[in-house]
Amino acid sequence: METSTTSTIISALGGGSGVDMVKLASDLSRARFLPQVGQIESRSQALEARISAASTLRNQLTSLASALGDRIRNGDLSPTATIGNGAVAQVSVLTGASGKGTYSLEVTALAGSQTLAGNSYSAATDLVGEGQLTIRFGAIDGTSFNEDPAHAAAVIDVSDTDTLASLATKISASGSGLTAYVAQSATGARLVVKGQDGAANAFVIEASGASVSGSPAPGALDYLDWNPAIDSGQRKASAADAAFLLDGVEMTSASNKASGLPGGLVLTLTGTNAGAPTQIGFADKSKQITAMMGDFTAALNDITASLAELAAPQGGELGNDPGARALKRALATLSTQVIMPNAAEGEPRTLGDLGLVLTREGNFRLDSTRLQETLSNNLSAAGAMFTTGLFGVFGTVDSMARNLSLRTNPGSLGGSIERYTDQLEKLDERLAKIAEQQERVREQLVKTFAATDRNVAASQSTMAFLKNQIAAWNTDNR
Repeated sequence: METSTTSTIISALGGGSGVDMVKLASDLSRARFLPQVGQIESRSQALEARISAASTLRNQLTSLASALGDRIRNGDLSPTATIGNGAVAQVSVLTGASGKGTYSLEVTALAGSQTLAGNSYSAATDLVGEGQLTIRFGAIDGTSFNEDPAHAAAVIDVSDTDTLASLATKISASGSGLTAYVAQSATGARLVVKGQDGAANAFVIEASGASVSGSPAPGALDYLDWNPAIDSGQRKASAADAAFLLDGVEMTSASNKASGLPGGLVLTLTGTNAGAPTQIGFADKSKQITAMMGDFTAALNDITASLAELAAPQGGELGNDPGARALKRALATLSTQVIMPNAAEGEPRTLGDLGLVLTREGNFRLDSTRLQETLSNNLSAAGAMFTTGLFGVFGTVDSMARNLSLRTNPGSLGGSIERYTDQLEKLDERLAKIAEQQERVREQLVKTFAATDRNVAASQSTMAFLKNQIAAWNTDNR
């Protein structure tokens, strides 16, 4: 191509016709590097196809893991607790908990908060006196108070303009967990102070300041003093822990919400049933698990179909790719891999126990008979395989997706993407260097052709002069 183009240029110059030297220089410089550019662009297209194929497989895996996690956390597979006596407690299950087994529950006492109704005033607008209120927290036993040094006291500054109502506002805004308001009782306005649930959240009130006198009276801040030793009916409710028996084991909770229980149970106690235990269990998820395994099998077959196409020995973009081979090996052992290593003897441990079967053709199918057998014999254990913890269906697929996405592992899909991307960047750098070389050649050719063009123009000018001179001579000779 270069020889043919050069011949055309020389022929045009020799004929003395006008030639676009800039265009010819560009054509020649482009033709010189065309074979190298074409080869690099072809390799770049192949690398881009490989990156796209590896990304497709990786994204299918991560999407499957994400969908599994969402469905287990928020969908119909999340464990659901049930209780026989709904008046005793509301039951739920922590996210990621296994949610299996049955338990008996007997609630003997609910948690309570201390409530004080202080001495009477004539109205909520009465001044309470200047000084400082210190409210200390701890446990009350009879007439004794044992302060909790880890629970910071609430210190309330009281001005000489504070009323019973404004003091209630200050107590509520103190950040101590206390709430206060003024109640208009039959004997007058009374400051009501309420603490948080739990026996350790009892409190006493101490007053100090210029208004303190030996004989507490309205208008003196010490009129609001209270401790169990001087109680004369101001305490309307005592701070107490909730008490209950779970499977006959005595337990307590500082509030009416109890967690840290087996099976991931969370109890919100609402009533007592001393002497009449109720049963807690978990909802039957057989239908949901069956539907889930059907969807899971279909999703796996989508991945295997993509893998078969993209990693085909002939014509596949990932025909000899180590990441594709790693995915193929992972899928080949998926149904027999132990995904519940802590399962008890006889409980399901593998996806095969949930009916997942790998066929000779490399596809997956769901053995409904095997699945139903597992659900009939070990429903709670099968349900425990669908959690968002380290083990189980989600944990296994999520771990596989993460491992095959690692860009630092050359034997993973992520490693393949990293490698092909690096190669593509190097090809881009080579193309940039070729472009620089091509530009230098073009500039040199432009200079050369410009000089040639000037020489041709001078020759044509001389030829025209000679022709005119000869014509003049011939005219004179006549």
